[in-house]
Amino acid sequence: MTEQQMPTWADPSVPPAALDAQGVSRRALMRRAGLFGAAFALGSAAVPAAAASGRGFGGDDPRLAYLVGDHHIHSVYSHDAKYTFSQLATAAATYGLDWMVFNEHSNFGHASYGAALEHQEILKARAENPRQLIFQGLEWYIPAAEHCTVFAAPGPHEVDLLTRFELAYDGKLLGYTDGAPDHPNTARNEAHAVKAIQWLAEQRRTGYVDDVLVLANHPLRLGIDSPHEMRNWRDAAPEIVIGMEGAPGAQGGGIPGWEGPDSQRGEYTNKPSANSWPGYPENAYVLYGGFDWMTATVGGMWDAMLAEGKLFTITTNSDVHRVVFDTWKNGDWPPGQNFDNTGHIPDPVNTASPQPGGDFWPGQFSRTHVGVTRYGYRAVMAGLRAGRVWLDHGHLLDGLDVRLKRDCDHGRGVTLGGRLRVRKGEKLTLNVTVTTASRPNSHGVLPELAHVDVIRGAVRGAVADRDTWRAPDTRVVHTKDVQGRKGTYTLRIPLTAGDESFYVRLRGSDGNRHAAGYLGASVDPHGPIPHEPGNGDPWADTWFYANPVFVDIVS
Repeated sequence: MTEQQMPTWADPSVPPAALDAQGVSRRALMRRAGLFGAAFALGSAAVPAAAASGRGFGGDDPRLAYLVGDHHIHSVYSHDAKYTFSQLATAAATYGLDWMVFNEHSNFGHASYGAALEHQEILKARAENPRQLIFQGLEWYIPAAEHCTVFAAPGPHEVDLLTRFELAYDGKLLGYTDGAPDHPNTARNEAHAVKAIQWLAEQRRTGYVDDVLVLANHPLRLGIDSPHEMRNWRDAAPEIVIGMEGAPGAQGGGIPGWEGPDSQRGEYTNKPSANSWPGYPENAYVLYGGFDWMTATVGGMWDAMLAEGKLFTITTNSDVHRVVFDTWKNGDWPPGQNFDNTGHIPDPVNTASPQPGGDFWPGQFSRTHVGVTRYGYRAVMAGLRAGRVWLDHGHLLDGLDVRLKRDCDHGRGVTLGGRLRVRKGEKLTLNVTVTTASRPNSHGVLPELAHVDVIRGAVRGAVADRDTWRAPDTRVVHTKDVQGRKGTYTLRIPLTAGDESFYVRLRGSDGNRHAAGYLGASVDPHGPIPHEPGNGDPWADTWFYANPVFVDIVS
């Protein structure tokens, strides 16, 4: 593999004068974490998986630098996309991405031709963009369910793993798409999805690949990812199936006047079908503040999974196929060629007029921030697995650092995805360090954070009903008004350990659109809300979300 270089903002050989405003801000954050220069040099050391910090009480997680990425990107090697690798890598660099995953749609053309051809493009892109971490992945059609991102660490078997997996386990290729509760094929199809995940875990265990991860994509777009399926995937190999898209791509779909009177952010325009899980209400099929209902509902599906005491990471991304207001169109097929016999579509051609599309470029609007102690592919994957993740829309924040500690401890405490061991009744402090946006985003708006919400939920262990989507003891417990605050500041929020283990997570927004949350004001007094069809300007309704910190009550 080509020698990897650090991003410009992290490279001490690059003078500050050569950085843009985003790079200057990120370098300052990195220096604050004590990771600048040699301390952040390329290495294979991984961020340790989330676990209780030692055998004693409290905890002291390392300082982290956050790498910005996108795990859901489509190129000419997807049958319904448009852009070349060069176009996408260039755009990603423009918007500050450090890592990206090309997860092309599975189909026979991709499995037979495209995956291998794409791998050559991946190698070329890595050589041409040594300051970016570029993964090869696959958008897996889960048997009986929706889509997933599957990606492996670079190595001699990364493309072989994906191709073998695609041919043996893809629901579309196998015809294993039936998922209705009363369909005779559903049980077989759901079982095959679990076998697929177990197969990936075995490839990692035996060292065929160094690492592999799976994230569920747009989980409630069609309503076909039932709660029990999501729990089954997670429990089959929690080190492989680590989470889901908390917010899908295609966020430009709601721009007023662009895609029609019924357009929605995320292109969430569906109704329940025969394959949908019947327990989801119809108003769960749209986004709330740009986030999937599973994530946006305090006390909803994401919280129900966290309330079992098991980490389940959320992400956001572009799902880029066709960018809003872009003037490129698909090229024409040569005679006798199609996707099935080539594995890729023709390169795009520029025109003089905007073309249809509801996506943003990678990193332009949606960003997933992953905490690492070193720069490199495996460090990003380990950071994702450890849950050291926060996400934002519209470049709402420059930085976020979260630490939970016992008041009697002097260390840094534990951070996102971690676990803090405490005694019943102990006093705790949640330290939330915010670095506000330092520059206008690509829409010309300087984002301003209006509030930070602290959400707390009881941890009760495994549920008896694996189709429950409710966490009845989760609610917003603190809200901090931060309007007008600039630069870097720390919120110190007191908490008390009660009789049972719990978790806390964070959320915040620009304050433009909110009302009582989905489960009522007593649970969430000012949560995200859906927009009217055709009137969902994403730049005017931006939020950040962060992964939980768990607190284990021990005697």
